[in-house]
Amino acid sequence: MSANNQGYHDSSPELDPEGRKYGFSNTGTATVGSGGALWTADAARRTKRSKMMMIGGGLALIGVIIIVVVVGVVVSKNNSKNSKTLSTSGGSGSSGGSGSSNSNSSVTQTNPNDPSTFVKNPKLHQSFWGMAYTPAGSQLPDCGNSLSEVITDIQLLSQLTPRIRLYGADCNQSALVLEAIKQTKVNMSVYLGNYPVATDNGTAYERQRDLIQSAIQTYGTQHIAGVTVGNEFMLNWVTGNGVNDPNSAVGNQGAAILIPFINDTRSMLAAMNLGSMPVGTADAGSYFNNEVLQVVDYGMANVHPWFGNVSIDDAAGWTSDFFQQNDVAQAQALSNKPKMYIAETGWPTKSSNAAAASDGPSLASEANLQIFLDTFVCQANSNGTGYFYFEFYDETWKDVTFGGVEGWWGLFTANRTLKNIEIPNCQSP
Repeated sequence: MSANNQGYHDSSPELDPEGRKYGFSNTGTATVGSGGALWTADAARRTKRSKMMMIGGGLALIGVIIIVVVVGVVVSKNNSKNSKTLSTSGGSGSSGGSGSSNSNSSVTQTNPNDPSTFVKNPKLHQSFWGMAYTPAGSQLPDCGNSLSEVITDIQLLSQLTPRIRLYGADCNQSALVLEAIKQTKVNMSVYLGNYPVATDNGTAYERQRDLIQSAIQTYGTQHIAGVTVGNEFMLNWVTGNGVNDPNSAVGNQGAAILIPFINDTRSMLAAMNLGSMPVGTADAGSYFNNEVLQVVDYGMANVHPWFGNVSIDDAAGWTSDFFQQNDVAQAQALSNKPKMYIAETGWPTKSSNAAAASDGPSLASEANLQIFLDTFVCQANSNGTGYFYFEFYDETWKDVTFGGVEGWWGLFTANRTLKNIEIPNCQSP
């Protein structure tokens, strides 16, 4: 998703890597894959600036309190911060007892200098096949992500799933995630991502390819499950050109742009003696092009019951049926039979305005999220469906920019606090 304004955050159309807005295509009750808002990474920068202003005001007040109270407390907290007592939102963590605790996410380390000593949260279960993830702040030109925040995320994510997928590679996010896995010593596989743009002569693709190559050279492939080239590339190409059929002549023109990126990724991996590394693509569930599918090892399909205007009672079944009858069936009809996964599925918990609080039959709510979790997760695990849940945490900048349900899809709040839900308890395959 974004080169100048890298916004690789999931589900809705956002900005491409050159900062252009992607649109939303609605094809009726079978609409799959994309949220209804146009996302901009400018909002991420505005949110960041707002947060910095808030932090600045808070620091001024703290300064007064420090003068009145004890300087030693500040020294202790700063030492904790500098020794990697981790925070999920950019501030310093707090220490207490024999360990280090993140007050926002309840991540506790028995050794504040060793991220692998985090204590597991009994409310979390490794039940999800996979989770869609982008480190906060992975947006050009700011690149405000940080290793400490990614480590905290991996500590939490590893308690939910053994697999994550990334959307892009800008802002060094591939290396940050692999370093976090290394430091936390968790058993986790990552599908790296490259988010190319159709109209920049390969600039965004090549930049991200080189970052992926560097990350692989540094960390090896032990924790890499594949490399995904493209995210909603065909959706954005065909709808941007005024059509809806990804296998039309217009769709094949877009495929002719994407396929060389896929082949080049294979060549890059082969040159590193990694020719067997799976290479795939991700798109909206109704927008896979056959020519693209014929050159990949796997496809990832966004399948969102909310945007299909499906009731919560039918959401899990609809998701499975749509995926099997459309994406899996399409892949199985091809000679190479690429493996298909659900790239995104989930349910929002809130809307910032009443008009968008319902998809028609059902509300955005924690209660309905619980129903979706209870009816989809373990059942999908049992029937062999590979899926990446959308999403890990709420993203405030989406809400600031677009309102509605856009910022409220997380299992966790933006500060990594688990919502009022119970995580299903069944082992991920």
